[in-house]
Amino acid sequence: MILFDMIVFEYMLLIFLIGCALAVSLTRKVISAVIIFMSYSIVMSIIWILLEAPDLALTEAAIGAGITSILFFLAIKRINTMERQKGGGEAWKEKMKTNDKTPSDDS
Repeated sequence: MILFDMIVFEYMLLIFLIGCALAVSLTRKVISAVIIFMSYSIVMSIIWILLEAPDLALTEAAIGAGITSILFFLAIKRINTMERQKGGGEAWKEKMKTNDKTPSDDS
């Protein structure tokens, strides 16, 4: 019974891992993508533990979920700060709106 439970747990982790990979690719919000990426890294480290590779599990948890996610959050914060200093993304949005307008034909 324990072996069956373990197999079910491994398949659940695999399905969650695939779901995280798809969700990161399909989400439109950057913050959500980073959080899902963190979940992916943590599940991957659990899988490495189940495969009896504790060194890889520790590396995945520290680098994948830890340092990389912190760097992503800092990059997002920096980009948002730069956009605010330039007047936000509003100027860019207004420029795109004016470019989308087609000149009317008077002929």
